[in-house]
Order: sequence, then structure tokens, then C-alpha cells
Amino acid sequence: MATSIALPGDDLTAYLTAYVAEMAFGTEEPEVVVDRYHTPDILWLSDGHPMDRNRLVAHAKPSRKNVTQCTVDVMSTLASGERVAARYTVTATMRTGRTIATEIYMFGNLAPDGRLHRVDAITRDLPQPKEAAPEDVSGH
Repeated sequence: MATSIALPGDDLTAYLTAYVAEMAFGTEEPEVVVDRYHTPDILWLSDGHPMDRNRLVAHAKPSRKNVTQCTVDVMSTLASGERVAARYTVTATMRTGRTIATEIYMFGNLAPDGRLHRVDAITRDLPQPKEAAPEDVSGH
């Protein structure tokens, strides 16, 4: 599923939405997707936990198996030279029917070719949506 390719240095919003979709639902090997958007020596720190290229690739396998729907809502992005930042949410519906929503604050450094070289991300789980209470149609 090669969508229009937007490198992080060209269009951060397009990258965030394309990368998540390609990793979760793409038909290309995860290595191809990771390499398209990141340098071979990528270091992605998520809440202090480091992921290199191999761990990013490995992260795709459970996603492709368990995620049935996924949306990315980008609230804001900022780019200045080789630095980028974004605040966005990823909402995933799992095969079990459970929905997981995560807010992400991402700060990245770009390589000269526009791919990400390093990412520092802070995440927080968003509360599960509550089921709406049945409307009181009795007039009371």
C-alpha cells in the first residue's frame, strides 16, 4: 500500500498518517516502510524506551495481526530546520473490539534527506469512551 510518499521533513502530518496506516495495514514488508521514512540508525525513544530499526519493524507484526481500524488525528506540527515536533492521537480498534487511544507528543531530528534520524516521544493513554446512557424518553 504505497500511498503518496511524504517524508517527515516534507510534510509531517502526511508522514504521521501514512506511516501508521502502512505499518498497520500495508502490504509491503515492514522493513521497506521503516526504511522509507527513517534512517538505518533511527533511534525512537518512546517514554524513555528505546526502539531501533529492528524493534520498529517488529512492532508492525502484532499491529497487522490485531488492529482492525486505526485513525490518526494530528492536532499540531512544527518544523524548524532539522527539527520537527507534533502533537497527535492514534486511535486503534483491536480485533477483540477494544479501542485504544493514545495521545503522543513527538520531537524529532531529521537527516539531510528528510527522513527521521531520532525521535523522542511522550505518550499518554486516553480514557476509554464511556457508553452513552440510554435516553430517558419517558419524559421524567
